[in-house]
Amino acid sequence: MAQLYTLDKRSLFSYVRGEINLKLYLSTKEDFKQVISSDRSGGGGVMVSGGAASKKNKKMQQQGGNLIVPQQMGQERNKMGLGLQNLIHPMPVEPSLGDIKPVVISTIPGPVIPAAAGGAHGVGISHGAGIRGYSTGLSEFALKETNPHIGGLNKDKTSSTYDLVEQMQYLYVKVVRAREISLFGGGELVAEVKLGNYKGITNRVSLTNADWDQIFAFSKDCFQSSTVDIFVKESGKDEYLGRVSFDLVEVPKRVPPDSQLAPQWYRMEDKKGDKAKCGEVMVSMWFGTQADEAFSEAWHSKAANVHFDGLNSIKSKVYLSPKLWYLRVSVMEAQDIFLGGKGAPLNKMVRYPELFAKVLVGNQVLRTGIASAMTNRSFSNPCWNEDFMFVVAEPFEDYLLISVEDRQASNRDEVVGRLVLPMTNIESRFDDKPVMSRWFNLDTQFSSQNESKAVVRFASRIHLRASLEGGYHVLDQATMYSSDVRPTAKQLWKPHIGVLEVGLLGATNLMPTKIKDGKGGLTDAYCVAKYGQKWVRTRTVVDSLAPKWNEQYTWEVYDPCTVISIGVFDNSRVDKNTASGAGNRDTCIGKVRIRLSTLESDRVYTHAYPLLMLHPSGVKKMGELSLAVRFSCANMFNMLHSYTLPLLPKMHYVQPLSVNQLDCLRCQAMSVIASRLSRAEPPLGREVVEYMLDHDSHMWSMRKSKANFFRLTNVLAWFVVMSRLLESLRNWHKPVYSTLFLIVFIILVLVPELIIPCIFLKLATVGIWRYRSRPCYPPHMDTRLSFAETILPDELDEEFDSFPTSRSAEIVRMRYDRLRSIAGRIQTVVGDFATQGERFQALLSWRDPRATFLFVMFCFIAAFGFYLVPIRWVVAVWVVYYLRPPRFRNKLPSCAVNFFKRLPTNADTML
Repeated sequence: MAQLYTLDKRSLFSYVRGEINLKLYLSTKEDFKQVISSDRSGGGGVMVSGGAASKKNKKMQQQGGNLIVPQQMGQERNKMGLGLQNLIHPMPVEPSLGDIKPVVISTIPGPVIPAAAGGAHGVGISHGAGIRGYSTGLSEFALKETNPHIGGLNKDKTSSTYDLVEQMQYLYVKVVRAREISLFGGGELVAEVKLGNYKGITNRVSLTNADWDQIFAFSKDCFQSSTVDIFVKESGKDEYLGRVSFDLVEVPKRVPPDSQLAPQWYRMEDKKGDKAKCGEVMVSMWFGTQADEAFSEAWHSKAANVHFDGLNSIKSKVYLSPKLWYLRVSVMEAQDIFLGGKGAPLNKMVRYPELFAKVLVGNQVLRTGIASAMTNRSFSNPCWNEDFMFVVAEPFEDYLLISVEDRQASNRDEVVGRLVLPMTNIESRFDDKPVMSRWFNLDTQFSSQNESKAVVRFASRIHLRASLEGGYHVLDQATMYSSDVRPTAKQLWKPHIGVLEVGLLGATNLMPTKIKDGKGGLTDAYCVAKYGQKWVRTRTVVDSLAPKWNEQYTWEVYDPCTVISIGVFDNSRVDKNTASGAGNRDTCIGKVRIRLSTLESDRVYTHAYPLLMLHPSGVKKMGELSLAVRFSCANMFNMLHSYTLPLLPKMHYVQPLSVNQLDCLRCQAMSVIASRLSRAEPPLGREVVEYMLDHDSHMWSMRKSKANFFRLTNVLAWFVVMSRLLESLRNWHKPVYSTLFLIVFIILVLVPELIIPCIFLKLATVGIWRYRSRPCYPPHMDTRLSFAETILPDELDEEFDSFPTSRSAEIVRMRYDRLRSIAGRIQTVVGDFATQGERFQALLSWRDPRATFLFVMFCFIAAFGFYLVPIRWVVAVWVVYYLRPPRFRNKLPSCAVNFFKRLPTNADTML
């Protein structure tokens, strides 16, 4: 018979609870006994197969290391993921068992069950392995330490300043120009550089100005020939006009900071070897590394299959975010607003106008409320007194447009005045000193084109106070992931405290994102790193699932408590079929965050970070990103002093912005940055900027809510442990510990000067003791903490749903009911907290006169008692009374608790 067994919770705050339904069997088969005996020799085990269950079997089930239960569905093995296929071993069973397939679940590493012909199959699952289709265990998502051949680890002085990347050897060929070439008809010329099967072609130039000045880079691991040939051809024809060849053995080697090799003229020859009439070509050639100045602008041999229009999109570039400012606009009042224009008919009953002001900056629009009627003001002099904040970027291209409008209907507003103000005319300030307000004339001549410009109406005016706030830091990321906290005004910047160096080595085991004809699934991967205002983009490695970039970049660090974000993307502009499309978007592969404060100074961290992405089907590992990171400190005293400074600039605390304002301004800043970077060449796509800046971090997610709740419970778990320890001492479970605690407490009561020194000495001792077990690796994405492995399919679908929702009404109704049930529990908890607080307030409110009378009398008696008896003796007596042995206690609640629970609350007056 099937029996239910209760599952034990992992901790007090664990949400995992329920029961498991098992069928227990006893078997007398010889082959099963042999398997179990071999398992027991490796660590013990229990065999449960057929018959009735007994108490002895239950005890063996709890103590045994292995458990074999029947599996009715033969297809369950396929649901456990590809990671378990290597652990599947056949095991013979008796014909009487039919299709029953036992499953071996091993809690400790045990011997492998030998394979046998025929019979059923068993599945061995070692302890710690996940049984999910997308995960074979936590080790798959773990951080791995690597040992690349870089100068920073090997102390190689020849690696120059690029000591955090592996040196990659390249052959650089620079084709400058050609001369003395005879061509009938005056066509266009191209130069072709050929090394084995790799061929690079220059741009087309005219015969009269044969100037190319292009550089070609051939990777050394792609060499297929010992000579390099340079051909000069007429555009569109295969026959060449001249050729020059170079032996690779004779090519010199250049190491920066050596000066560039001077190009030279070389006489070309034709097919017959004649050098008399073929002209000359200016060429320079050298061996170098990725540290060469020509590396970023060179055509690379691995991009030979990229079409001409996509060559620019695969180059490595450095971008700078625009300098962002907060624009504060205070709309105070207006005067002499004229409403009688446009030939409006005169009504017998005068309508009171509903005037409001609309402020427009770029694509950011904010409106004031409708001016209320005031006894001391006429309807033509509205008053608002509202402040607005916008985000603007240098160089200032937008205008401040303010219009006063009259709402005549729910869907119709009439503009009665307009003001266009250039950003350059707005005053900037760096502190909290007030800015002088000004009156501006409103333009009322814009709406009537047929009116004469000589007509002069009333001089309508608007009272404004506008300023560019340079004392704030414009947040473009969430505060917890911020990479820069400096104010906008450069005059307020402090010297940098260190240097961050990052070597983007490469990626491995990337998931294919596209399928190419004849090549299968491939990825055109590039890497983007963002810290402060500096964005870097590596070159795109075409058609590779294990790209190697080996590019090193440097940032100045102004605050150690900041985060660098590094993402990997697939370039959609490489393929000629998709590059011309308007809707092409680069695919996000994964992202890594590193907090600088978790890094030791002057230490090189070389690790392979898992690239994790949450897909509608669950969390998936998209590959691994290899990085080399070093945080160098210029002055340790300045570094330590920065921990005592405010995290944000002064203006965030003198004139703080609300949470809603910061969220709206962050979205505006993100939109401005994405718009500016998309205008660069090559452009950095909006989807890349939004993914790096966590644009959807504020969206609702049941998974994130659970994760944050259990993060809170983990923080409160320390108090739970201390309460359990105190309860254990109070119940005298360990009399020796309880006696020692009581003696130490009495000593501290008698000598209270030792209390605070002992507390700080204890904390210092614990910190020194934990130094041995300090984390050696930087933190990375934790799937268990993020609840990415245990999320339900419907919750995952809800997280990927658009806003507003695009799901059917039934699904939305189900999710709404679920949210109502969760909110109901939260509502109950909040009500309980409010009830306890109201009971404290009711002590002196005389809502319950008898309870308040008792409390007042107790306060009078306690005042005289504490005046006569020293506080140390009161505390000592109370603790001794609290720690009295259980035999001297009453199981009923104390009088104080009973009195407190009887106090009235406002819950009685709620509907």
